[in-house]
Amino acid sequence: MSLPEFWFLLIAVLFTGYFVLEGFDFGVGMLMPILGKGSEVRKRVVLNTIGPVWDGNEVWLLTAGGAMFAAFPEWYASLFSGFYLALLLILVGLIARACAIEWRSKINDDKWRVWCDIGIGLGSWIPALAWGLAFANIVRGVKLNEHKQIGGNLLDLLNPYALLGGLTTLLLFMLHGALFIALKTGNEVRDDAQALIRKLFVPTAVVVAAFGIWTQLAYGEGWTWIPLALAVVGLLLAGFAATQGRDGWAFAGTALTIAGATALLFGSLFPNVLPSTIDAAFSLTVDGRGGTVSASSTHYTLVVMSWVAVAMVPVVLIYQGWTYWVFRQRLTVEQIPAPIGLPLESARTDA
Repeated sequence: MSLPEFWFLLIAVLFTGYFVLEGFDFGVGMLMPILGKGSEVRKRVVLNTIGPVWDGNEVWLLTAGGAMFAAFPEWYASLFSGFYLALLLILVGLIARACAIEWRSKINDDKWRVWCDIGIGLGSWIPALAWGLAFANIVRGVKLNEHKQIGGNLLDLLNPYALLGGLTTLLLFMLHGALFIALKTGNEVRDDAQALIRKLFVPTAVVVAAFGIWTQLAYGEGWTWIPLALAVVGLLLAGFAATQGRDGWAFAGTALTIAGATALLFGSLFPNVLPSTIDAAFSLTVDGRGGTVSASSTHYTLVVMSWVAVAMVPVVLIYQGWTYWVFRQRLTVEQIPAPIGLPLESARTDA
């Protein structure tokens, strides 16, 4: 394996980690109004399931973006300029969600919390949809010209394949979040989450299957049937385990589905990093094979980056794993105190 191929694989792994971990964050944010049911304490139970980990999960995106910038600067430049509005929407959503989560408890006012809840919702719905749109368009190809510039506008990204990709990530992250809530909560919140999982599973399975088959038949390789099969197995595992009340196995199932779907997308993309629909010779590839344009950095840059990655990635993985172990216990409404100045009984009903 060459260094450009190694870094393409590492970026795929980083995005897989991001979608698996941040995916349930998005799901929790989308489901917070539903499983909160107007009760302030219930909303805080749902939000506190991701409280200790959500900002650490976002680091995977920063690392993936940084790796893309350093290892494949041409890919980074063309992608971020051509997808500027779509990525800006994701960035604004992530900023709104971060501010809302951090500041929600700073002011004991119902209107303030409502606005923060809106920020959490928008910061979850928008990225969950937009990531699917973006990656589906990357695999499908864009109007990349000889100057490494992407033509067209935002409406060009709203093609049927990309819209199905956006719906896939939206529903899959929502189901993933519901399973995480069931895993991390107890009593009535867990019961409601399990009831919601049963409603979400069938439409999610149908959409994921349709997008996966379309991707494989239109853009996949012979070996990418393997990650597609793993995604299907993971979804079946999630559905079966959820019916048996095995929350951990169910959550692992959707994690496997997200990992398989991401591997399918990156596998279908390789050796391209940004295919051109104008002329295949304009496509950006990992190493410029077949007369295409190489998107990678110099050999020396990749060598230095590789040694840094070998030294630091295990440390990050161990630290984040330890964080999840420390905060592994379930949460219930009885463990959440009422906001200052608000009686507990009122907080548990309609605040």
